Amino acid sequence: MPNTKEIKNRIGSVQNTQKITNAMYLISSTKMRKAKEELDKTRPYFEMQENEIRRIFQTEIDITSRYFYPKTGRKPAETYAYLVITADKGLAGAYNHNVIKLAEQEMAKHKKVKLYVVGDYGRRYFKKKDYGMEQTFLYTAQNPTFSRAREISSILLEEYDSKRIDEIRVIYSDMESEFLTTVKMMRLLPFDRKEFWTKKDERDLKDVHYEFSPSVDEVLNHVIPGYVAGCIYGALVDSFSAEQNARMTAMNSANKNAEALLDELRIEYNRVRQAAITQEITEVAAGARAQKKKRIKEEA
Repeated sequence: MPNTKEIKNRIGSVQNTQKITNAMYLISSTKMRKAKEELDKTRPYFEMQENEIRRIFQTEIDITSRYFYPKTGRKPAETYAYLVITADKGLAGAYNHNVIKLAEQEMAKHKKVKLYVVGDYGRRYFKKKDYGMEQTFLYTAQNPTFSRAREISSILLEEYDSKRIDEIRVIYSDMESEFLTTVKMMRLLPFDRKEFWTKKDERDLKDVHYEFSPSVDEVLNHVIPGYVAGCIYGALVDSFSAEQNARMTAMNSANKNAEALLDELRIEYNRVRQAAITQEITEVAAGARAQKKKRIKEEA
């Protein structure tokens, strides 16, 4: 059985750990709130780009573009590119595990796959598993900015425009609520024109006409890269927010476990201390009886 000094040291160690988990909880909360504020500031810009693309299709229904599926239907892709967004750190519950699990399941469905990884956790995992990674983006997961998203999108678009890849998919985490985080797969390219155009749009705006300069294709080719970068930026921020929320949940659970452990240690400490006091009283009482017997024996 440990003595009181050992238990006190254990209590002190748990309390120090609890200070760290409390600090991590507060830091994650601040980071998540800041990231959401930044996304909210830029969201109107990306919504405007989406509206511009929709307006193009409302006006030019028969438009063709390499960034969209043809009107005749989807053609099966040969080479798939997967952008997998993980964290740079652990201590976030099952956050990284869930993303990697879905990525492995999806990549196993195709023969030709190119892998792009955001986050050091994913890089180390796929390297350990001997996956061939085309490129990794470190320090992007913990600092999602539009410039980093544009850097990633430019690399993917270059591969797509050169026809080295036929379809781009993004696997990321989306924090739907404080208590629910879902791992999602988003098809980044090519787009489905139904996402921007419907029969209702054609009916409501059949008499509306816009002029595009120098041409519809040029306008579309100029708008799409920015929109793709915006989609990636949104996925990065959503993943970052989900990571911070998962870390907050993990740290909150750690705090609760620490409190439960401290309660047990305090009970054990009081029990050991009480046993030590009882032992001391017993020894004092035994010594007093022995002295009393000795005096009686000497007087006799």
